[in-house]
Amino acid sequence: MSFDNILVEKLGSIGVIKINRPSVRNALDQDTITEMEEGFEALERDDSIGVIVFTGTGDKAFAAGADIKQVRGYQPMDAISFGMSRFYQKVESSPKVTIAAVNGYALGGGSELALSCDIRIASENAKFGLPELNLAVIPAAGGTQRLTRLIGKSRALDIILTGDMITAAEAKEIGLVSAVVPAEELCRAVEEKAGKILAKGPLAVRLAKLAVHSGAETDIQTGILIEQLAQAVLYSSIDKEEGTLAFLEKRQALFIGK
Repeated sequence: MSFDNILVEKLGSIGVIKINRPSVRNALDQDTITEMEEGFEALERDDSIGVIVFTGTGDKAFAAGADIKQVRGYQPMDAISFGMSRFYQKVESSPKVTIAAVNGYALGGGSELALSCDIRIASENAKFGLPELNLAVIPAAGGTQRLTRLIGKSRALDIILTGDMITAAEAKEIGLVSAVVPAEELCRAVEEKAGKILAKGPLAVRLAKLAVHSGAETDIQTGILIEQLAQAVLYSSIDKEEGTLAFLEKRQALFIGK
């Protein structure tokens, strides 16, 4: 696949989408979002891919947010039709695991992209922020909703209302990222995390993700019911038979995703 603003790579069972606009700190204009969506959908259709990673080229920015020149021209209906929010919903609801490898500034739409991923791993030089209120608009690609669910209402309001950037260490402290590593170790850390996930039963990974995301949006009784139904599906799977037998025989399981 060939694109102008992104690079799409395959590392075994890991698909990687790199935002490739380092001259503008990997800013996210509409063309870039469209390309990312096309690349993401192609990786989703690829049965050999189990984990999809988002990152940015260069060592300064993951993604520095929306193109301000485009934002200036937006009209009311653009808030509904702009593809960023729709795409991030696709990322969050994907049956495949998504990881944000945050290698620098993740601002505005860049932070919101990271928030839509299942797991966030940051380099030590990463910084997060939602500065949209400086432009008299709000973070509207899921930022007000996902950040609140991840770190709580009070902390989310502090970050959104002030527009202050937080460091990678602060992000880990409040649960925004799961790990912080030296910049030169980011790729290895992400590959190791992906490798651990890829070693698990693929159907179990998919249903665990579904149970967590769906359950988080409802009451605990409904969430537990979703969990039980997911487990019922897994109890009938070939992979459950293989996984339990491999454990008893003290060998590596050979999962097939069924």
